[in-house]
Amino acid sequence: MKRLAFLFATAVIAASPIAVPAAIAKPAATADYAVGAQYDTTHVYVPQDQFDTFVASFVATFGGTTSKQGEFQVTPTKSLTKSQLVLTPAGTVSVFGFKTPIPYPFGDERTGYLVTDLDAAVKSAVSYGAVRRLETFPDPIGRDSVIQWPGGVNMQLYWHTAKPSYTALETVPENRIYLTVDAADTFIKSWTGFAHAKITADDKAANGAEIGEPGKAIRRVAITSGYGKMVVYVSDGQLPWPYGRDMTGYAVNDLNATLAKASAAGVETLVAPYTTGKRQAAMVRFPGGYIAEIHSGEVNANEVN
Repeated sequence: MKRLAFLFATAVIAASPIAVPAAIAKPAATADYAVGAQYDTTHVYVPQDQFDTFVASFVATFGGTTSKQGEFQVTPTKSLTKSQLVLTPAGTVSVFGFKTPIPYPFGDERTGYLVTDLDAAVKSAVSYGAVRRLETFPDPIGRDSVIQWPGGVNMQLYWHTAKPSYTALETVPENRIYLTVDAADTFIKSWTGFAHAKITADDKAANGAEIGEPGKAIRRVAITSGYGKMVVYVSDGQLPWPYGRDMTGYAVNDLNATLAKASAAGVETLVAPYTTGKRQAAMVRFPGGYIAEIHSGEVNANEVN
């Protein structure tokens, strides 16, 4: 009987059109659900008593405007947070200052991406290797989902009931992803498939000084999509502080002038300006603990056509 069952199962699998294992099956082509880089918001969690100081310092550094501050329940479970959107010419941040403990799994998602169709976008992300960290849920102005990509890259996808309209950015920030070789190729394949993204440069011998590892060669992959820019740093993972704690790199026309404005607003320079290729960059920490990279110019890269 066992042998008959085995032979029957084997025959069914051989005849089935879906017999290809899910791990190696190629996802069907999906739509592009991106709206625009100005809707890519870095999620910044700060202590509530430093909320206003952070917002003021961010605007003083990059310029721009803010939405009206409010207190909301933005999670599916009971909670309360101050919340405000800061829209600058160099990038947008969603600021949260929780007045209650932060419910799981919130607090470790790096970005929020506006999509045209949330359910379809989540389904597409899953088909490309992401996993849902919780079921899609409503918030005060729309719906949200939190997903995780290979390598532990967490992000939020969101949709607004009333279609938002933000001014296009003057410079598009970089979503900075740090991975080891174990996960890098899988993540890059998953993200580029989902985001309809283009790899614009892939330097397999970049200067490790870019991530605090001088004397080492690292891999740097630059990716562009309707969601904005992304740079994936592939290394041994032995990163000195504060590298790896930053989520976003902001492009400015004059780094020194921007750092001077930041310093006057209480922003601390953690890594003094350094030069890589044609790019000058620095690492800073804003009041409330938010760490970011700021740069001007571009690094030399092996462009991919």
